[in-house]
Amino acid sequence: MPFPVAFMVGFTELARMLVLLVMYVGLPTLLIVVVYNYLDGKRGYEERIAGLEQRVAELEQEQSTE
Repeated sequence: MPFPVAFMVGFTELARMLVLLVMYVGLPTLLIVVVYNYLDGKRGYEERIAGLEQRVAELEQEQSTE
């Protein structure tokens, strides 16, 4: 019965390589995505606020001309 033993040895090595792949590739990629989305969200709010301030200025100008 050498086949099941060889399969188990190969399986443990495969599992070890997959864990290392997740640690060295998956976690840094996840961190980069989280940081990018966080920073993009902050910039998005700034653009939205600037647009709202511009709209308020337009409405105030319309109201003053009436």
